[in-house]
Amino acid sequence: MLLWQRAKDPAKGAWALPGGYLDGGETLERSIRRHLAAKVDVRKLSHLEQLETRSEPLRYPRERQLATAYLALVPTPADPAVPEDTGWHTVDALPRMAFDHGEIARAGRERLRGRLMYTSIGGALAPATFTIADLREIYAAALGHDVSSTNLQRVLVRRGLLEATGERREPGPSGGRPAALFRFTPRRTT
Repeated sequence: MLLWQRAKDPAKGAWALPGGYLDGGETLERSIRRHLAAKVDVRKLSHLEQLETRSEPLRYPRERQLATAYLALVPTPADPAVPEDTGWHTVDALPRMAFDHGEIARAGRERLRGRLMYTSIGGALAPATFTIADLREIYAAALGHDVSSTNLQRVLVRRGLLEATGERREPGPSGGRPAALFRFTPRRTT
């Protein structure tokens, strides 16, 4: 998860999800894209969906704030040039988080995990074409546990989410057979 470290109070030094205030006349989606670009230099997303709305009266110490959280996925391969106060963190080992942002981060992880096996949202995490071994690594990282390549392929093909391209990737320096390349079927990820 991409987080930025707060430089001001409240919660100075704590890590936070990128976000901010909604400008007049701005949609929620336009606002999150603006804040991602401005705060963490992420300008391209492969998936964006509304996650939840937070309304706890004391979630922010200075004033009543409603928060609409989004699950945003960055396309692969991606390595955005992030500012010095920004970094990637695993949700299982989050640093000290500001406000309720840790809860929001965990809710995003659970939403992603819940959708991986029945939608093509995995395509938002994967490159355009990939081997099953590549896809297994992506799913294992997102799910937080090892995944069987055979079972992953069988489930995704059976659900009509994955198809073979008919192409193969040449073996690496250690040799072996050329690996078959796959892609997600052209569907919406939401």
